[in-house]
Amino acid sequence: MGQSASTALITSRRDSNRSSHRSKSKFTVPIIPMQVEEQTEFTFCEGPDYISDLPDECLACIFQSLNSGDRKRCSLVCRRWLRIEGQSRHRLSLNAQSDLLPLVPFLFSRFDSVTKLALKCDRRSTSIGDEALVAISSRCRHLTRLKLRSCRELTDAGMAAFAKNCKALKKLSCGSCTFGARGMNAILDNCASLEELSLKRLRGITDGAAAEPVGPGLAAASLKTICLKELYNGQCFGPLIIGSKNLKTLKLFRCSGDWDKLLQVISDRVTGMVEIHLERLQVSDTGLAAISNCLNLEILHLVKTPECTDMGLVSIAERCRLLRKLHVDGWKTNRIGDDGLSAVAKYCPNLQELVLIGVNPTKISVELLASNCQNLERLALCGSDTVGDAEISCIAAKCVALKKLCIKSCPVSDHGMEALANGCPNLVKVKVKKCRAVTYECADWLRTKRGSLAVNLDCGEPEHQDASASDGGLLENVVEFHSVANQMPLPSIASSSTGRSTSFKSRLGLLSGKHLVACTLRRWSGGNSSSRG
Repeated sequence: MGQSASTALITSRRDSNRSSHRSKSKFTVPIIPMQVEEQTEFTFCEGPDYISDLPDECLACIFQSLNSGDRKRCSLVCRRWLRIEGQSRHRLSLNAQSDLLPLVPFLFSRFDSVTKLALKCDRRSTSIGDEALVAISSRCRHLTRLKLRSCRELTDAGMAAFAKNCKALKKLSCGSCTFGARGMNAILDNCASLEELSLKRLRGITDGAAAEPVGPGLAAASLKTICLKELYNGQCFGPLIIGSKNLKTLKLFRCSGDWDKLLQVISDRVTGMVEIHLERLQVSDTGLAAISNCLNLEILHLVKTPECTDMGLVSIAERCRLLRKLHVDGWKTNRIGDDGLSAVAKYCPNLQELVLIGVNPTKISVELLASNCQNLERLALCGSDTVGDAEISCIAAKCVALKKLCIKSCPVSDHGMEALANGCPNLVKVKVKKCRAVTYECADWLRTKRGSLAVNLDCGEPEHQDASASDGGLLENVVEFHSVANQMPLPSIASSSTGRSTSFKSRLGLLSGKHLVACTLRRWSGGNSSSRG
């Protein structure tokens, strides 16, 4: 009775083989296994299918809490799940190669609720053209976010047709595309709800005096963030920036031309900006003096702007007294030092985050910052020839609110690190890199002395400092252009954020190791924002 059906069947087969050798009489298989099998089927009882009783809306909510891979697997369960999964998917990322065009009707009949779309093409492949973009826009009229990467076949005409179909667009990000000013003006004239605009290497923007101006358009009234990267003639966006009265964030990275005069006009017309990033830009103290008209400025990044000196930073500090975050990459030009930082310490008591790269402050300005900026929580000192044990001891004694400290390629020794054992009572993390006088024994001792303190020590050879804001650009794109988590289940078309090659991951690893400060501060900011939310 305890024998299974399969065991009984095997036993009967063995008996039959033995009988066939003994005699030539025919052998009939016993029906006992069949009876056991029938009993098993008879005793099996199916339970109620509660999943089928769930409304479509509840099932959609469940799908939205799953990752991309699980959603794809769920869509294969049955036709109902396939339908609900497609209708509840709001984010979609597609490989935007030219062979996408014939699949557009099928894709967007299934995914008919997409509001956030990413179209990415490999640089060595032929991208989609105007026809595909127009077909997509006609089926996604409620699109609010669009991300274009290396779609070099798109023209001004295609962008104009897209803009007429997707007037609810709120965020546009374009990189390595070839359409120009006319396409951008079409977007600005039709998408009155546009809030964020990010453009990188837009090759259709012509250089020189013949460049067509961009903006302001209807979108100028709603724009809150403008980010321009690596544009031949980024100044043709001047009318747009000047006309964006509600602009809060302006980021300019490696855009050619003299920006002093334009910044003067911008600061006179747009005074409500709270965040400004200037990197590898031709800007001097004149431009910084103009920026000081933004009295609500809270975040300022000055990265590799060699014409900016202490005088410009002083003008910022004296008028922008709400400053909370200051990043300065002095490129080791020694044009920003104690005078500018002392002014920040004197006039900006709300400073919470300070990053100094290639800047040489002495104990004079460090002591003022530590004493006056009682809210300073995050501090990074990199590539400084003057930050030594005395400065670290001063920080340990007076930075009461400090939580995160990063030190890289500075002449700090074990003596300076030992001061952290009894100072900075709120300190939770210390990162030390390429400070050869700091030993692992000291790091172990500090961990033992302060059990709750995370100490990360990497004693390597000093290298050229290049930890600017956009040097973490590749890492920033993975996270800043929020990676589209929900991908479609066709592997030849859809791209997945989890499907990166090993070589790409290794390159990111090298970048993250090289640019310690940019990555560390990004995580700090992310942790702070999550704790606030």
